[in-house]
Amino acid sequence: MNELAPRRQTIQRLLQPASIAIVGASEDLSKVNGRPLKHLLDKGYAGRILPVNPKYRDIEGLPCYARVADLPDGVDMAIIAVPASEVIAHVEALGQCGVAAAVIFSSGFGEMGAEGRAMEEALQRAGERAGVRLLGPNCLGFINAFSNVYATFSQYADGDTGAGPIAFVTQSGAFGTAIAALVRQRGLGLGYFINTGNEADLNFSELMLAVIEDPRIRVAAGYLEGVSDGEGLVRLARRCRELGKPLVLTKVGRLGSGARAAASHTGALAVEDTIFDSVIRQYGVLRARNEEQMLDMLEALAQPRVCAGTGLGIATQSGGAGVMMADRAEEVGLAVPSLGAATQQRLAQVMPAFGSANNPVDVTGQFVARPELLLESVVALLDDPEVDIGIVWLQLMTAHVDKLVTIFAEIQARTTKPFFVCWVAAPAHALQRLRELGIVVFGAGERAVEAAAALARYHTHRVGNAESQAPIQLPGLEARWKQGMVPCLEATEWLQAAGIPMAPVHLARDAGEAVSAWKGFTGAVALKIESPDISHKTEVGGVILKLNDETAVRDAMAQLLRNASHHAPDARVSGALVQPMVDGHIELVMGVHRDPVFGAMVMVGFGGVLVEVLKDVAFRKAPFGVDEGLSMLAELRLAALLDGVRGQSAVDRRAIAQMLANVSQLAATVPRLAELDLNPVRVGADGPIAVDCVLVLSEETA
Repeated sequence: MNELAPRRQTIQRLLQPASIAIVGASEDLSKVNGRPLKHLLDKGYAGRILPVNPKYRDIEGLPCYARVADLPDGVDMAIIAVPASEVIAHVEALGQCGVAAAVIFSSGFGEMGAEGRAMEEALQRAGERAGVRLLGPNCLGFINAFSNVYATFSQYADGDTGAGPIAFVTQSGAFGTAIAALVRQRGLGLGYFINTGNEADLNFSELMLAVIEDPRIRVAAGYLEGVSDGEGLVRLARRCRELGKPLVLTKVGRLGSGARAAASHTGALAVEDTIFDSVIRQYGVLRARNEEQMLDMLEALAQPRVCAGTGLGIATQSGGAGVMMADRAEEVGLAVPSLGAATQQRLAQVMPAFGSANNPVDVTGQFVARPELLLESVVALLDDPEVDIGIVWLQLMTAHVDKLVTIFAEIQARTTKPFFVCWVAAPAHALQRLRELGIVVFGAGERAVEAAAALARYHTHRVGNAESQAPIQLPGLEARWKQGMVPCLEATEWLQAAGIPMAPVHLARDAGEAVSAWKGFTGAVALKIESPDISHKTEVGGVILKLNDETAVRDAMAQLLRNASHHAPDARVSGALVQPMVDGHIELVMGVHRDPVFGAMVMVGFGGVLVEVLKDVAFRKAPFGVDEGLSMLAELRLAALLDGVRGQSAVDRRAIAQMLANVSQLAATVPRLAELDLNPVRVGADGPIAVDCVLVLSEETA
């Protein structure tokens, strides 16, 4: 049995094999177990092909081996196309022969219920024991078009599969094949096509990590139905950024209920897709909502020009189309800037009197008679310092294809900024000629704008630097509390030690102690019930505010105890927390949720007690720095409130972002921190300060 090889080296042997065994090969090349041999022969695979099936002595002139054990040494990978019940025995035999990896077409595993899942777990264990890395089961296999490796029965392999700059990895076989076919229709070209199937062993992220290292790949695309390896996806995203290769993902299940019962609002809001979306945005991954938008993004990202900002310049022969695209641009985060005086002067020299030299630039249909009108207008538009990317909109023009292709080729030669052509109802040969020139072309204005926004987001995104944060030094609270909700007094002290601004609190066990605590503070106080069994105090009438005389404090203490007894009769009550009233006209919530896939997630949002109603929140994976905290605040729908409205003063966004960064460091430093709610966080002239907290520890390290 061969020793377990490092996974990455084995994946390379899988994807770049010098020899391929086909276990269960058929002489009927139209069958699932015959198609891989057909494709390898037809596409010109240069390595050894070794069919294995006791039924044949040879297939297509190739010697056929009766058993896996009869294979010669040095086989890099195998395709297994046999019934599910026979797969494990063949994997074990491949391990005995030193075969490094296997692609398993066979279905009947985890997708078939409990019995199938048990069989899949046994398959995974067999692969580990044998030292054979597994792709699948229940998969279409893969294509490495650069090396003519067609370890697949996918219909995509039936047509022209010329290698291109895109690597595509998909968890769905049939839908992935459809996307691959659409890529081919646009003439983009896939260098790699990989279907991961059930992912009993090798998963999406590690396979994509392998193919993006190929220097011939410029863009990576993936289709996901679920994510089990969150850290692997983050590693993939980081590596794509390091290599300067955009990663575009489509993931289904946006509206699936991913919330679970939790002790805090944060946990209740941590819907699976919301977390996924936040993490990939944090690490610069682009998300496409469907296959067509994915293709639009890939076409935009595969072209080599860099978009240095978010300024969009629009040139159109229809004023209405220009307005529509300008509206969509604002919705997706692009600016449509006013053009500089020098640009407007250049445009005025070539524009007809009834055209528009503003942005969008309306060149009218006169450019048919005067080609220099379109040419010089677009060049001037792209030369404007406020414009980072351009879109040229036109329609029909069937009789003028040659002239237009020539104009666009010259625009390309005279400019360096990216620009897209939006040609509505364009003749098919016009699209083909533009794409042959490397010019990106779309058939609808909003699609062009969304693709431009994706290009701008990719090139302007900066991954936050969590390492700039100082390490958190903490007292020994973990040693004192095994699990569950930590008393608010101790939690507050612990959070203060972690650099998180917290309003001071004093625990009063009776009315006399409450009065003494009030006298120790200057001004009005709040009283809050303290119990490890009451996580949301307001829901039981456990908070009374603005108390500023002895009688009010005594009465409030009695009222809190009555309310707790009525609403939570079994709760263990330690007394009441006495806390000075905190100023601040903005009320936020911050928290930590321990996601089972991505780990510690930090949340910020508006609303205080209304946070679950407003649902105006942003998440990030911990740890992160201040810049990422600022990005979170910018995502909030009510973010304008932070800048002051209706006479209220603006608050210090950076101070809030620093608090978020400190919370993220705490979450990363303390794996036992299962849940944290800081709600509300009051923000005023002196910055943010949390006035209540729920802190829950898990029993064991997460």
